[in-house]
Amino acid sequence: MGKPTGFKEYPRHTVPYRAAEERIGDYAEIQTAADASDLVIQGARCMDCGVPFCQSATGCPVDNLIPEWNDLVYQGRWRDAIARLHRTNNFPEFTGRVCPAPCEGACVLGIIEPPVTIKNIECTIVDRAWQEGWIEPQPPAVRTGKRVAVVGSGPAGLAAADQLNRAGHEVTVYERADRIGGLLMYGIPNMKLDKQVVQRRIDLMAAEGVKFVTGADVGKTVDAREVYENCDALLLATGATRPRDLQVPGRELAGIHFAMDFLTANTKSLLDHGDPSATPIHAGGKDVVVIGGGDTGTDCLATAVRHGCRSLVNFELLPKPPAERAPDNPWPQWPRIYRVDYGHEEAREKFGRDPREFCILTKEFRGDAEGRVCEIVTVDVEWTREGGRWQMTEVAGSRRSWKADLVLLAMGFLGPEDYLAHSLGLARDDRSNIEAPYGKYATSIDRVFAAGDCRRGQSLVVWAIHEGRGAAAAIDAFLR
Repeated sequence: MGKPTGFKEYPRHTVPYRAAEERIGDYAEIQTAADASDLVIQGARCMDCGVPFCQSATGCPVDNLIPEWNDLVYQGRWRDAIARLHRTNNFPEFTGRVCPAPCEGACVLGIIEPPVTIKNIECTIVDRAWQEGWIEPQPPAVRTGKRVAVVGSGPAGLAAADQLNRAGHEVTVYERADRIGGLLMYGIPNMKLDKQVVQRRIDLMAAEGVKFVTGADVGKTVDAREVYENCDALLLATGATRPRDLQVPGRELAGIHFAMDFLTANTKSLLDHGDPSATPIHAGGKDVVVIGGGDTGTDCLATAVRHGCRSLVNFELLPKPPAERAPDNPWPQWPRIYRVDYGHEEAREKFGRDPREFCILTKEFRGDAEGRVCEIVTVDVEWTREGGRWQMTEVAGSRRSWKADLVLLAMGFLGPEDYLAHSLGLARDDRSNIEAPYGKYATSIDRVFAAGDCRRGQSLVVWAIHEGRGAAAAIDAFLR
């Protein structure tokens, strides 16, 4: 694929972000416009490898035909490239922006050289397709008369709705928020995924016949049994929205918030008023501590910087990852290495240092006379491997205090909220997820299916799209 000797001739060159000192002053997307001619060269780096691990189980969850559209880009056949990309991925403009690119971690070239810039090429293909007007509404020619209700409009729900609508079924998507998109709309900041990019795809789906209902909290404000009885199949794609808490002394103090509440309020204020200064959780002038890493923690860092926080620290419980793959993390596994993401870079630009502190365990929150958090007490921890399992021990004499009048908990999610599954009487697994076998997606109740994080647990957007497509195929087979 691509130019047979391209990987020898051309170095990896990624599409850069805007300069950190510029982008921290606004909420526009951090990406710069890609140079199409440069992407043609990057496509040429794709090797004619015997087994393309980029689209294998360790690579792309939606089985993107990556070497094929890399080659089409190299040939300048951009319109064919978007057709090939859309065969496996309903929303490449989302994954091209927010996916951590496990495909690049599994790239065969990555064994000896920097991998192909797969994510940049994917995003440029779809962005060009939108600009050229190649993506247009394509409503199904024939309707089956079957009705499907989808609860949740995140990436899993939208992917399933798109697939089922294309199959000719009548699809209605219920969303409890005031806008469609779920995690894509409110959970990911605008600077990483512009909401007009999300809305553009939603508008396309609506033009193709998908019906969207907002402000509909099925199981609370909307009767779940009524929705179930008025459709031929019901898909639950509500996500894993129950955050992991930190139950230590002082947790009840004001000023301690879950990360998603902080991010959602910020984006809603931006969309409603064009100005996040109206958000009820504002970091301006405050000493901010983000507890937990990952994408959500990074997004909190970037948002707090834009608010104008006074100081910024990020606690991570685990050790600092190595610069290169460890012996127990071989290719083609996802490389667990030290990375500087956009939020870390921005915090360093603002405060002169990377905000992360590794091997930190929070022991106590302390408050002022008004009941607001003002300090965090921590200890350092050490990690050792015993009998094949990692063990954590506290370091004696390492107790210390940190100023904090805004604390954001970004420690992941435990599973879906209980009320919808309870109202339908659905079986749950031992992790509290809705029980539905992979590949079948059918729950314990006839005609009810589940997909995405509410079925498999917290995961990536690309895995949610994979689950939505798989559930749609199962529902279509059931209806037919």
